[in-house]
Parts: sequence; C-alpha cells; structure tokens
Amino acid sequence: MGHVIAIDGPAGAGKSTIARRLAERLGYTFIDSGAMYRAVALWALRQNVSLDDAHRLEQLALAAQIELLPQRRVRLNEEDVSEAIRVPEVSAAASRVAAIRAVRSALVQQQKHMADTGNVVMEGRDIGTVVFPDARVKIFLDADPQERVRRRAGEQPDVPPEELAAQIAQRDERDIHRAESPLVQAPDAVYIDSTGMTADEVEEAILKLVRARISNGKEHRSQAS
Repeated sequence: MGHVIAIDGPAGAGKSTIARRLAERLGYTFIDSGAMYRAVALWALRQNVSLDDAHRLEQLALAAQIELLPQRRVRLNEEDVSEAIRVPEVSAAASRVAAIRAVRSALVQQQKHMADTGNVVMEGRDIGTVVFPDARVKIFLDADPQERVRRRAGEQPDVPPEELAAQIAQRDERDIHRAESPLVQAPDAVYIDSTGMTADEVEEAILKLVRARISNGKEHRSQAS
C-alpha cells in the first residue's frame, strides 16, 4: 500500500473539495467514499429497497460496480450517475445506508482494494479510524455550523438556507450517534478548524503536514537500514 491521506469530518466542512485538490496537487488518486455510499443509496431507492432492510442493502453493496472517475464522475453498474447521486433525497438516504455495518464492511473492502494500487487521498467519516487506521497522514477537518451551511448553499443555491441547516444538523446527529463507525476524531489525527480559511489556506496547511510526515517516514526508513 502506498501513502494514504485520510480526511474525516462532518458534512459541509469542505472535505471533498480539499481531498480533490490535494490529490491533483500530489498526483494521488482521489477516492470519494461518500460517493460510494450515495451510489448504493441511489440503487436502493430505484429498486424500492427499504432503507431498514440491512440484508438487501448489503447485497446491493456487494454487487455494486462502482467506478470513481476524474472530474467527480461516478459510474454505477456502467451507468454515469454523477448528477443523480447528488440530489437531496439520495444524500439523506446515503447517511442511513452508511450506518449499516454490513454495507460499510462491503464498501470498505472496495476502498482498500482501490488503495492497493498506489497513493490515495480519501475523505469520509471513518477513514482514519476504520478504513485506514495506519494512514501516514490523518486530518479531522471541521468548521462551525454557520460556515458549513454557507458552503453548502454555494453548492445548492436553490435550497433555502434554513433547510440546509436542518439537513446538516440531522446528518451530524446520525453520524455522531450511529452505532457503526460513528464520526469521531482519531487520536492521532490533526484537527483543522477551517472556519474563516480559504480552500487555498486549508490545502497549504495539509500539504505542509503531508510533506513533513513523508519526510520523517523516509528518515526513519533510512536509519533502520
């Protein structure tokens, strides 16, 4: 396995934006774990599978052929679903699907397989705690609720801010209190509060950390040899 940069944090903190930028800057592969759960949720909705039916959802997760492509393109079973997985209904369903242990287990195996091919940047809720607990670099990216609503409003300008605030509050409640892989900062993750920071500033802060960790790792290997 190559270098892994794990970025966790709540909804609207800017994880996807920063992860994509870092991957492009470093020449790493960006694995959008959230898109994978959204893809399974979309398939479940299309198949009229109850979001409480853990067995059926597990079967979908095991069977799903998910491809993560450049420019945020996502294919599910050879169909481009890049826009379909971003609608509010699918977003809400994805957080429920992600709370199911068997679904997470199935997709975590896919994520680990993707990372076997080289250096990756992954973002989500449990990347540094469950998916890649041995990642070289772990970040917990946060921002205050008002800032997160503002950022989501930029992505979804047609949705009233009060509705976005309610969605984020509900998502936080589910992510923090779910029994399986709840949202929590890994003990060895670096906390970054991005409130008031530009994307450039957040990117540079993480790049500085990445370079320091990779440099230290090379020094340790050199000393060991």
